[in-house]
Amino acid sequence: MSLRKQQLLLRHRRHKRLFLLASLAGLVAIGVFAVWWLVPLLLLLGWIAHEAWFADHFFYSPQDDYQYGFPPEAARQSVSLVKGRLQLSAPLVAGETLILELYLRSTVVGRCLDPHVLLGDDRQDFERGVFGRRYLNLSGQADALGKGELWLKGRHCRLPVSGTLYSMHNPDYAERRIMLLAPHADDAELAAFGLYSRARDVVIVTLTQGEIEAGGYQRLGLNAAQAARLKGRLRSWDSLAVPLWGGVSQDRCVQLGYYCLQLPAMLADPGQSFASRESADADVRSVRRQNPLLMPADADGLATGRNLLADLVALLEHFHPEVIVTPHPQLDPHPDHVATTEALAQALQQSRWQPEIALFYANHLHDNDRWPMGPAGNGIALPPALAPLPVDGLWSPILGPEVQLDKAMALTMQHDLQGRLPLKKRLRRFIQQALAGRRWPVTGEDEFFRKAVRRHELFWVCRFRS
Repeated sequence: MSLRKQQLLLRHRRHKRLFLLASLAGLVAIGVFAVWWLVPLLLLLGWIAHEAWFADHFFYSPQDDYQYGFPPEAARQSVSLVKGRLQLSAPLVAGETLILELYLRSTVVGRCLDPHVLLGDDRQDFERGVFGRRYLNLSGQADALGKGELWLKGRHCRLPVSGTLYSMHNPDYAERRIMLLAPHADDAELAAFGLYSRARDVVIVTLTQGEIEAGGYQRLGLNAAQAARLKGRLRSWDSLAVPLWGGVSQDRCVQLGYYCLQLPAMLADPGQSFASRESADADVRSVRRQNPLLMPADADGLATGRNLLADLVALLEHFHPEVIVTPHPQLDPHPDHVATTEALAQALQQSRWQPEIALFYANHLHDNDRWPMGPAGNGIALPPALAPLPVDGLWSPILGPEVQLDKAMALTMQHDLQGRLPLKKRLRRFIQQALAGRRWPVTGEDEFFRKAVRRHELFWVCRFRS
């Protein structure tokens, strides 16, 4: 977790504790001056209300505007909503990625039920109480939009009479040579299964073993270090085996074997070796045996920043990727995700091979743990951006129902996404389903089955400077 997100979470919990203390003082006063049984009853009702409507980790006001800028080459035009249909003010410029900027205003009901917009056969959800600038993803709806037949309808929110449409054209990057960088097993599937499963030439590079938070494996009679070691082996195997479900053979998958949450320290002190925090392993070669080529760190097995950069340089110069898919350096706050893209930037300074395009993805956010919001299978509206981001293009390829199902099945194979939720989270889901109208897919209990299996994938497009 990044320092910024830690600070936001601490502030959120501090405010919640202060509110609970004030509420408890009020309840004690009620208990003194009224019948005693009102206190436990109100405590129970307060807990249910919290789980239904206040348990989300939103570290910003739903009335904040999202702040996006698009590159100058993005075509833009004003649009209007006439009798529920979106009307263009000029012919639609060719572009596979279509983004609609508009102002949403929550209704009273939209403070209890998730506001969402129905657009054609899609649905995109937003924060309860939303009141500000938001960005809908119309990618895949160009035919209906061009004919003036695209319906928009707000549920628990009001739509404006006008907005701005952005159209961005990209080549199909699946036809280029791709290197997909995954900090952990499952990051490639979460962000880009649809892309890599149809890519002509792709290599998937996973940087870490994913061995931490292995307490669940101690039920097998293992101590903490043994459990972490087993989890690291399993997730390393996932990183090599699961892509085969998407048509990527094992000789196009590379596991570097470094250790979770140690990548930032490795880059800060490149000569120092950083062993696993939980398994105590220090030799990355333990999970590299199935790699299709030898790399610099295979010489000594040390988990150093110097070896990580040398490995990435060797991979760049061996596979000659034209497109690199990697975590977004501003949006995705996970320390290993930030360090992955920073390591790529440093490796490119040393490499003789230079790719042309970066496609950035975000599997986590600083400000909103529910994005993409709403049920699985729907589109991906743009995430909250409360400070201006670099002016990048967007590419949002479409995933049909069969690919979405294959993506969900790829996630079921990932060991870290298996298993039942804790009782507290199961109770929260039951309450939110009953009172807030939320739904989760049957494919898996982990939240990523809802967030990642969508009709869109979303990438920020950045051209490397020559």
